[in-house]
Amino acid sequence: KGPVDSIDVITGQVALETMIKAQGYPFAKVNEPDVVVDHDAQSATLALKVDPGGQRRIGQFIVKGARPPFGSKHVATISRIKRGEIYDQTMIDDLKRALVATGLVSVSQAEPVPASDSTLADIAVTLDRAPPRTIAGELGYGSGEGFRAEVSWTHRNLLRPEGAVTLRGVAGTQEQYAGAILRQSNFRKRDHILNARLIASNLNRDAFDARTVEIGVSLERVSTILWQKRWTWSGGFELLASDERDIRKIVGGGRKTFFIGALSGSVGYDTSDNLLDPTRGFRLNARVAPELSFQSGTFGYVRAQIDGSTYLPVRDSVVVAARVRAGTIVGAETLSIAPSRRLYAGGGGSIRGYGLQRVGPRDVFNEPVGGRSLIDFSLEARVRLGVFAVVPFIDGGNVYNTSTPRLSGFRYGAGIGARYHSAFGPIRIDVATPVNPRRGDSPVAIYVSLGQAF
Repeated sequence: KGPVDSIDVITGQVALETMIKAQGYPFAKVNEPDVVVDHDAQSATLALKVDPGGQRRIGQFIVKGARPPFGSKHVATISRIKRGEIYDQTMIDDLKRALVATGLVSVSQAEPVPASDSTLADIAVTLDRAPPRTIAGELGYGSGEGFRAEVSWTHRNLLRPEGAVTLRGVAGTQEQYAGAILRQSNFRKRDHILNARLIASNLNRDAFDARTVEIGVSLERVSTILWQKRWTWSGGFELLASDERDIRKIVGGGRKTFFIGALSGSVGYDTSDNLLDPTRGFRLNARVAPELSFQSGTFGYVRAQIDGSTYLPVRDSVVVAARVRAGTIVGAETLSIAPSRRLYAGGGGSIRGYGLQRVGPRDVFNEPVGGRSLIDFSLEARVRLGVFAVVPFIDGGNVYNTSTPRLSGFRYGAGIGARYHSAFGPIRIDVATPVNPRRGDSPVAIYVSLGQAF
């Protein structure tokens, strides 16, 4: 009971039609409301004439439009509904969003149309093609990395359907890179992605120099903003040849050439409530990569890593977040393993306050050499203040020469961060300092990125 409000009447009319269509009636019609007011009794009667139009099952997809980026078969792959299922308008709306999310469609329409079989409803999909090419550039400077310039060209539908090819180049003080990357989205199934890459790079890090040529292929099931998944996975292989030096100050010496073949597999489980800004739930991810090295004879080893994080809301505006990572390499000694394949810690995604790869064993020249096991953790409080947030945090951990972490000699970093919660996710700025630094560690480190630290 209550006053007659035209907005409430129209809202109820739309909600009723939506509910009927979601239960299998694509051609349902709810006519204009008929309101009869009895002024003497101070009451009103609302009458809605409903024509359900008959229940239907899904027929075929019919693609229309000028030069659509893909055909009906791929639309069926992207859709989460199958031929013969009861019509559900919410799944049609989901399809529209997924089509736009491909980046190949500027506007998409999906509407039921009568099929030759009166028990079915075909789905007419009209696609307006978006510009398929993108050119991007980036120029920057970091106190620990020097200058860096990057340029890339992408055709998002060069290999139809949804075969995005990217040519990418980097020129920097410590990094030079040229690569061709294929990303085949919605490969045979929605949110399954086939990746292939051919890369040549030259990296000059504190821990190593590496001149590498690499080819790799992988298949993965990913989580997206539209459909965040509990379970994700990936699997693939890579082959690489790498000329590396880990003793940087021995001029003209210390270089070795490594030929490596590797398989990799990972599985993830996610109960968090948001991909970029989780406030509750937890995440687990495990990765295993058996590798064969053909340098100085053939030998094998296995790299494995487990990551976990949890998010606990303690108040409406405060979330406590914690993360832990443990990794190991089993089957080979540290100095036999290519420096670029060893385990490292330190940096914005690890132990903040320390430079990239600066935590762990060091050589006689005070340069990091990596190790065969690691453990690190982070604990932070995310205090929301409108669109901004303040985030005090502490990180810790270490890298070891043994294949089992010793849980000793931890290096700690502490600091405070700021977050700006934009429409597409939080923008992060963290300022940290090492609590127990070693010789050569900078007193302050700054990290900037999109999304939370973990």
